[in-house]
This record gives sequence, C-alpha cells and structure tokens, in this order.
Amino acid sequence: MSSSSPATLSQSLLSHSRWWQNRTLRRFVRHRLALLGVAMITLIVLACLLGPSLLPYDELYIDLRARFAPPFTAGYHIFGTDPLGRDVAVRLFMAGRISLLVGFFAMVLSTLIGTVIGVVAGYYGGRIGTVLMRFVDAFLSFPGIFLLLALAAFIKPSPFMITVIIAVTSWMETARIVEAEVRSLRERDFVLAARMLGLSNRWIMFRELLPNAIGPIIVAATLTVARAILLEAYVSFLGYGIQPPLPSWGNMLNGAQQYLASAPWLAIVPGVAITLAVTSFNFIGDGLRDALDARSDLH
Repeated sequence: MSSSSPATLSQSLLSHSRWWQNRTLRRFVRHRLALLGVAMITLIVLACLLGPSLLPYDELYIDLRARFAPPFTAGYHIFGTDPLGRDVAVRLFMAGRISLLVGFFAMVLSTLIGTVIGVVAGYYGGRIGTVLMRFVDAFLSFPGIFLLLALAAFIKPSPFMITVIIAVTSWMETARIVEAEVRSLRERDFVLAARMLGLSNRWIMFRELLPNAIGPIIVAATLTVARAILLEAYVSFLGYGIQPPLPSWGNMLNGAQQYLASAPWLAIVPGVAITLAVTSFNFIGDGLRDALDARSDLH
C-alpha cells in the first residue's frame, strides 16, 4: 500500500485551495449589487485621489465674488461654491479622503480588537470566556452613539482621535461573531490533532482557528467601514468630529444646514457622497457574505 508523498499532499491542498477560491470568486461575481458596490467605491476612491489635482482650486481657496454659485454656473465650480466662495467639488474630494481613511482605519483597529477578544473567549471558554463576553456585553449595554459623543466631547477632535473613538465603540459585534465561530470550531479534529502535537494555545488560536473563521470577519469588517463612515459624518455634523477648515463629509453637512433653502446643493452633494459610500460598502458586505458561505449557491 503506497502512501502519498509530502509534495503530493502539498499539491493536493494547494489545488483544493485554488478550487475554493475560484468558487468563492464566481459566487461574488454573480452578485450584481456587490459588483455595483465595488464599481462605486472604486469611482469614489479615484475621484477623491485624482479629483483635487484636476481642478484649478484647492480646498481653502476663497473667491468672494463667486459666493453661493450653483453647480455648473460659475466656470470650473462643477458642484457650486459655499458661503465663502470655496469650490464644493474640491472640498468634497478632500473630505472624502479624510472620511474614507477614518472609516478604513477605524475598521482595521476595531476588527483587530474584536478578533483578539473573540478568539481568546471562544477558544478558552469557561471563566475566561465568560468574563470577556460580559465585558463585551457591558460595552453593548451603552447606546453606541451616546458613548461615541461622550468620548468625542472630552477629547480634542482630530482625524486620529475620531478614528480611535469610533474603533473603541465598534468592536463588540466583531468580537461576538468571532467568539461564536471559534467556539464552534474548537472541538474539530484539526484542533484536537494540533493539541496532540503539542502546539501552543497561541499557535492553535491564531494559526489554526483564525484562518478558518476569516470569512465572517471579512464580512463584518466590510460592514464596519460603512458604519464608521456614517458615525464620522454623524459626529462631525454635530460639531464634535473633524473641525474646519479641515473638510469631512460630516462637517460639510454641518456647515450647510442653515442654507438648506437658499443653497441646497451644499447639503445634497456631501449627503449623496455619504449615501453612495455607505450603500456600496453594504452591498459589498452582502456579496462577500453570500460568496463565503459554502451553503449558498447563486444561480
């Protein structure tokens, strides 16, 4: 009876991995709303990166002669101007850089916190898992937006601090998802085999269990970006977030609220940008959830 060589086994595992990845990609490509989300996010990112360099103004340029110019009525002011005569388009694109960066880095930080706590709680269970999950419940017992506003009110606002505050108030859902996933995996055969081989708990948690729970984490992370962008806009709209003259989509809305009747484009333009970004990330999250679920089969 012949046994498979290590090279043959390695090739077999690699082939299976590629087959799984191709199948997952096919599921994602069949999800039309997810593809629409990817296209929209790509356009938004490109506009924010390249848009300011294609316009003849910067975000702080003031032209008092062009105050409250409606869109497409004053030369290169394609989205009009604000009460100081600043170009709305270039401020929108610069604000998009900040809002998207805040959303992305808040997602990274909150996902790291939630993943570590969820993996440890799910793997150890017992008293350690109970204490950690009660800690999660304690954070969840506070209304998230009020906790966010309370922290923002006592800390000097800056893009970095707003990112940290959003992350600190957004990791609990990820921790719950990871804890449930790891708890369902910890008694599987590959985990028992790793224990019999004498591998450390840290190795088993982060090299064996975590890769097998990566699907739900990716989906949660994608949805967290959308939530972080929305939270940044909300806090900045209330005056506790990114402060002028540094633009963000939220403080653009804050500055536009008193001109809703006379200059509605000041609120419509950043409002549409927030809506498109948040909706697109939600579409991508839905597509990833279906694609990574082996039981789903989109036809």
